[in-house]
Amino acid sequence: MYQYHKWLRSFHAVARTGSFTLAAEYLCVGQPTVSEQVGSLEKQFSVELFHRRGRFIELSAAGHELYAITQGLFGQEDEAVQLLQSFKQRKAGMLRLGAVSPPVAMNLTYQLMQRYPHIELETSFNTESDTLERLYNFDIDVAILALSEFDHRLSTQLYRSYPIIAVVRDDHPWTRQSEVHAREIGQEKLVLRESSSRTRQLVEEGCRQLDVELNCVMQLNSREAIVHAIAQGIGIGFVSAVEYAELPGTRPITFVDHPFHIDYYLCCLAIRRNRPIIGELFDSCAQPPAPPP
Repeated sequence: MYQYHKWLRSFHAVARTGSFTLAAEYLCVGQPTVSEQVGSLEKQFSVELFHRRGRFIELSAAGHELYAITQGLFGQEDEAVQLLQSFKQRKAGMLRLGAVSPPVAMNLTYQLMQRYPHIELETSFNTESDTLERLYNFDIDVAILALSEFDHRLSTQLYRSYPIIAVVRDDHPWTRQSEVHAREIGQEKLVLRESSSRTRQLVEEGCRQLDVELNCVMQLNSREAIVHAIAQGIGIGFVSAVEYAELPGTRPITFVDHPFHIDYYLCCLAIRRNRPIIGELFDSCAQPPAPPP
């Protein structure tokens, strides 16, 4: 079994890095060793784990299935090493947080700093897909995500819910209205995030329910760029209320009856839900039960 462990370790490193050369560097061994061990694994079990096209490689169907298993196997091994390193450095603990929304994540980071002053915190920001990949790879411990789909590999818990507001230029007619209804969106030019943006998806879903047709005149991949486009009068945009940062020349608009909301979830791998620091974090952030009707 020890021999298989070395072979599987080499396979996992190649699958994770996408390269035999990078895998060898990651494992601190020679590339021929990695190639030999992966080849031995394929030969022993009569399976093709990688499709090879010159220097380009990709996981086969069997390779994808095996990688799903080795992610947990070697991810927990990495976690064990991190724990031992924290003992060596005499740290009380470490928590790595990943998120898509800096304002939401920094709120939680501040709370954690107050509650656990001796824990080392690392906070990083990426797209939802990148953050999920880092979570599955054990590169982060906990994530805050506005999930549209839920994976059985994850343990999730509602963290916060915020209304989605409009952002308009400060001379827009809406700034002079006492009330703005979501149905009025159909008359506006819109500057929106990419189609994978959860904020955009929720606005689109809400407008479909209201039978409101959207007119997107520009698509941008950053929240800051959208706000600058709005200030230039290109159109109006949308952000969750917690993410609105006032820029000269723009104003936030809250719709009557708050028709759009975005939920942020605290997420971790289900197999790690009961780890001491992660478990305490989930318990401390649990939402109180809703009052009976």
